Amino acid sequence: MGSPNLHSSPLRRKDGRLRRGVYILPSLFTVGTLVCGYIALLSTLKGMQLLSAGLGSSMSGAAFDAAAKAIGVAILFDGLDGRIARLTNSTSPFGREFDSLADVITFGVAPALLAYAWGVRTVDNIYGAQTLQYFREAGWIITFAYVICGAARLARFNIDTMKPTGDRRYFIGLPIPGAAGVVAAIVHWMKEPIGTWPYAGVWLALVLLLAFLMVSRTRYYSFKSLDLRRRRPYVAVILIGLGVWAIWAYSEEVLLTMALTYLISGLLLWLSSRLRPHPPAPEEVHAQ
Repeated sequence: MGSPNLHSSPLRRKDGRLRRGVYILPSLFTVGTLVCGYIALLSTLKGMQLLSAGLGSSMSGAAFDAAAKAIGVAILFDGLDGRIARLTNSTSPFGREFDSLADVITFGVAPALLAYAWGVRTVDNIYGAQTLQYFREAGWIITFAYVICGAARLARFNIDTMKPTGDRRYFIGLPIPGAAGVVAAIVHWMKEPIGTWPYAGVWLALVLLLAFLMVSRTRYYSFKSLDLRRRRPYVAVILIGLGVWAIWAYSEEVLLTMALTYLISGLLLWLSSRLRPHPPAPEEVHAQ
């Protein structure tokens, strides 16, 4: 069997050397994801500074809410860059690596810092200073575990993209934007930071669950099977418009419902697979 023709590769020029440059359009959306992650980090730090200055939880809550909104916009950008790259046939190894690095910052580091600053650092009603210190150290460990699991999730994705394409309907493990979306949606819904340790304990348990689901084998619907180029009935446009209006008018309730529904959907798929065994599915591709 002959060797592949390197000159016919879309990554190489006619002389056989690698092409230089990047596909601008999908990379611009990746840059937008990075910008949103940077804004989320700055807003979270601003919220921590406001709390340290004793300016009240309402002002700091507005800063934390701004961080949550930035993460939400980043999720939109992240969904668009990959879909546009596939629609325009402009996928590339550079784009894949660039997108993963942006995701580590925007959906890994930024939500972890927000989860700690909003749900752990603000707790002061607990038994004894030493116990409070232990609780905050536990918060650091759990939120850092979220970052590690998110990075591992993306690394596994980069490796598995080299494998033959399998069932594109599902992600294996909770996608890191989905995990970040749960954190952002809850912060956006509540606004003011958590102040009591029982609620903070539940919050840390949720963050730990998100970390575990990212590296688990739980299946989540990928939406990659949706073909935007196909003709759709007019009612589809109406429903999309109503959805956009609902998010605009009732963003707290709608986004929280969407994030938790997606989180629970994977657990329901796992439960149904245990209750009703079925033949092994085709090999599935891990995704971000």
